Amino acid sequence: MRAGWLTPSALVVGAALLTGIPGARAQEILTSKAPDRAQQLLDGARKEGQVVLYSAAIVNQALRPIAEAFMKKYPFVKVTYWRADTEEIIAKLSAEVRAKNVIADLVEGTGVGELAVESGLTVPFTTPATDELPAMYRDPRGNWASTRISYFGLAYNTKLVPADQVPKTYEDLLDPKWKGKLSWRINTSSGTPLFITTIRLTLGEDKAKDYFDKLAQQKIINFGSGSARTLVDRVIAGEIPIALNIFAHHPLISKAKGAPVNTQLLGPVPSTAGTMVVPRGVRHPYAAMLLADFIISKEGQSIFAKAEYFPVRPDVAPLETLAPVVPKVAGVEELFVSSEKLNRLYESSQKVFEDKFRQ
Repeated sequence: MRAGWLTPSALVVGAALLTGIPGARAQEILTSKAPDRAQQLLDGARKEGQVVLYSAAIVNQALRPIAEAFMKKYPFVKVTYWRADTEEIIAKLSAEVRAKNVIADLVEGTGVGELAVESGLTVPFTTPATDELPAMYRDPRGNWASTRISYFGLAYNTKLVPADQVPKTYEDLLDPKWKGKLSWRINTSSGTPLFITTIRLTLGEDKAKDYFDKLAQQKIINFGSGSARTLVDRVIAGEIPIALNIFAHHPLISKAKGAPVNTQLLGPVPSTAGTMVVPRGVRHPYAAMLLADFIISKEGQSIFAKAEYFPVRPDVAPLETLAPVVPKVAGVEELFVSSEKLNRLYESSQKVFEDKFRQ
């Protein structure tokens, strides 16, 4: 049995074939703490025979391997997946919930979980696997659970910026020699809003305001087109000496291939999480929970690690080549910024950007 993509037409056809489970009974299944929960999930998933996953994970790196490994372990459940960016996933899930025709059984991605929860698109769930995660990576209300972590730092061109001159702290970014040589991503929550929010949470509002006044004098280059990876490529090409608040592992991947680039962590290191949720109106709750358990298990997290993601479980190590940017490995403080917190501060952080840095 093979995992497969969900096309729009397949979604419509699939919906007509699904019967689902009444909401009250589904909720019992999702939050079950019964001693025989594991067996109940197996028996129920066997009858359901399928599960649908929406995810923002890269297909060939993680999504397909996760699906195939799950089906190898549970051959009686067919996994069908649909990959899209966070915004697309939320829009699609919202439309399905409004139409009371929910196709997804489990939804995963960076920022997806908290946004879906805030929009009233989800229901609580319980899985023993979350008990093995650090407290900051799980929701005590059971609305979402983390699946993978992202760390952020600066990327620098090793030909343009000598190792002994690389900024090591946020204060170092204020050195006049970096004026016009720094860049950051705008029009994305993990770019300027996350950077500005990190400074506000770290310094407090008064000191942060003074910091932003000084940082604005550096004439940071606003990069508004392309992906986070694209900005790192600009650094590699020598067009930009230093890029702020990029995914910390991206330069390491390029460095391993011989590119003149490296990562520097600034403490505290902001981190965010990919999260998963169960949508309101889930049709296959048994299979959904079986898959949720698998994704957070050591086996599932190891697949994420091999796919160059950072696992959320402390007992699963990231790839050795990427470990240097894990804060606890580097000996640098981590500041976990949940999507809930980032969303709450987004508008005020964006206003700081507009007032101080929009050129």
